[in-house]
Amino acid sequence: MFLPSFFTRCSTSTHKCSFQLRGIFTAISRNIHPPIPHKMLPPSIEQRRPVQSPEYDQSTLSNYRSFAVLDTDLNLSVSFDKSTISGSVTFLLKQLYDDEKKSSEVHLDSSYLDVQNVQIEGTEVGFQIEPRKEPLGSRLVIANPSSSDKINLKIQFCTTEKCTALQWLNGKQTKGGKPYVFSQLEAIHARSLFPCFDTPSVKSTFTASIESPLPVVFSGIKIEDSSKAASVYKFEQKVPIPAYLIGIASGDLVSAPIGPRSTVYTEPFRLKDCQWEFENDVEKFIQAAEKIIFDSEWGTYDILINVDSYPYGGMESPNMTFATPTLIAHDKSNIDVIAHELAHSWSGNLVTNCSWNHFWLNEGWTVYLERRIVGAIHGEPTRHFSALIGWSDLQNSIDSMKDPERFSTLVQNLNDNTDPDDAFSTVPYEKGFNLLFHLETVLGGKAEFDPFIRHYFKKFAKKSLDTFQFLDTLYEFYPERAGVLDSVDWETWLYKPGMPPRPHFITALADNVYQLADKWIVLAQNLKTTEEFRSEFNAVDVKDFNSNQLVLFLETLTQNGHSTKKPKDFDWANFPMAPKALLEIYQDKIVKSQNAEVVFKMFKFQIFARMQETYKDLADWLGTVGRMKFVRPGYRLLNSVDRQLAIATFEKFKDTYHPICKALVKQDLDL
Repeated sequence: MFLPSFFTRCSTSTHKCSFQLRGIFTAISRNIHPPIPHKMLPPSIEQRRPVQSPEYDQSTLSNYRSFAVLDTDLNLSVSFDKSTISGSVTFLLKQLYDDEKKSSEVHLDSSYLDVQNVQIEGTEVGFQIEPRKEPLGSRLVIANPSSSDKINLKIQFCTTEKCTALQWLNGKQTKGGKPYVFSQLEAIHARSLFPCFDTPSVKSTFTASIESPLPVVFSGIKIEDSSKAASVYKFEQKVPIPAYLIGIASGDLVSAPIGPRSTVYTEPFRLKDCQWEFENDVEKFIQAAEKIIFDSEWGTYDILINVDSYPYGGMESPNMTFATPTLIAHDKSNIDVIAHELAHSWSGNLVTNCSWNHFWLNEGWTVYLERRIVGAIHGEPTRHFSALIGWSDLQNSIDSMKDPERFSTLVQNLNDNTDPDDAFSTVPYEKGFNLLFHLETVLGGKAEFDPFIRHYFKKFAKKSLDTFQFLDTLYEFYPERAGVLDSVDWETWLYKPGMPPRPHFITALADNVYQLADKWIVLAQNLKTTEEFRSEFNAVDVKDFNSNQLVLFLETLTQNGHSTKKPKDFDWANFPMAPKALLEIYQDKIVKSQNAEVVFKMFKFQIFARMQETYKDLADWLGTVGRMKFVRPGYRLLNSVDRQLAIATFEKFKDTYHPICKALVKQDLDL
């Protein structure tokens, strides 16, 4: 039944048909699922379809399509004295045959690793580490003498000082005086921690035994084992995950409950603040998510509030979200980031992009689900308000890109050995969200779209996919709505650079913000003294603004495009009394804020207003945060007004930043 219907679909294009047939027979011969017949997508998209889905990941040097990883065991030892993690990784592999021949070699990814010994079925085998191929690392080639379909492969290794997966902090760099280490493996840094198939296309269950003189957390569920020494921590991850989702941290960590299935871990001085910030809210997020999708498969959802130098808002390591301390705003105003990382439990962790070209399938879906969770708890206007802020962030991100023609497309092309870190931006998050929000709208709203959400995540659970599989599934689920789906400008959404078509957002929570910003812009051009500004403005103006509204207010003042009152050549520096008066009048809500999002937007406003006396304040602040969302644009802002200060500040603090953050800021400053 399969071939006749397929030939019927392919009859319009002999070339395309032969191309797809070759993919079918190749897939069958290699014991993997062949492509499923699909409705032909619009021609501009269909012509890009790979021979076989999911698309091959070009960001790995491994031969991952020759093997399935049935299980992975990590046996590790943390040395703070040497700043190394050493030990072994054991893979249980299943041979996947190609043309009925087994692979005579196993190829794994490695990067700056000291590989010491390799065994297959307990017997030493030969191996070699090929010359480094930037930025992908060094291929580890292992002889495979085994005649069995299943292979037990054990590798002993040690990280080196060039490891990009770990950041080590000595006691002088932490608040508690004890050393600390944490991992950050996304996108292609797992290969710098241990030899592996470092691709999101490969998923495995994990067990881990980690020896350390200080407490350890891991991306799995802790196993209590009384037979082990107190310094050995054991974990298991029963849901298959790719290597980049492994998370390890060790330091002076303590914990406190924040919900029936959630615990927060952090350094002792932060524990009470962290517990207060998250208590009672995380479980609400989990339950809201489960109503939208389906019950979580992970069992627990814990949070590690990392050290100041942590480079991201959060990393979705399963069972143990790694999060930035900038979430601790002392008013619960930044905990929506947890809704984002929680949403990754389904999008990214359970259902994963097959390569970094399709990163939007991880992050676009996650932002969409994050806002659905927030909307379910706080109301639909809140969801739309978050989308408005995201739209502004997307515009800022594209405007600041050095190569927007390449890196502002939703589907990327990193097949020329481009480092996925170089393509990291807001685009997959916000452009991806806006595409899904657009689909929700054209398909008739949440009630029409929600059944597809559940179907999609059930269909691809524990699998990795590409954009074509997403589109095929969308068309298959809505066969009667094919005309509506065909009307979507897929070429623009997926492959054209720049901003996407703007959806219609509910602006109820933004209207007062825009009106106040417009009033400041108009009167800034007319009023001259602080007294005149105080006669028109008062602290009551922003009394009821939440932190997100303050962020939008400050962003609207600096960003071109929204305000109809702002002349194209408007420059706050030409009206110096206005920004000074604004920050004096709204001092309690803005200047004294402990919310990092508000603080950063305040610094941005001050830079735009050329308030030179504040440049040093921004420079000092950049030494207290490590989150790239603030650090990278912070240095770009400082560089735009005082390059010497920007460079001096970076030289002062560069060794406190995570290696990824440090490298990207160097690029931003052209150093």
